[in-house]
Amino acid sequence: MRNTLRELRAERGWTQADLSEELGVSRQTVNAIETGKYDPSLPLAFR
Repeated sequence: MRNTLRELRAERGWTQADLSEELGVSRQTVNAIETGKYDPSLPLAFR
């Protein structure tokens, strides 16, 4: 599955910090997901 998180976040004008706050995770986690270094758990993926 292609990771489109960065594109979707940019379309909404959100920073990584904005998204991390909404999801309740660190900005570093958002960055790791966007760069493919981390696969989120299913509950996190569906937030």
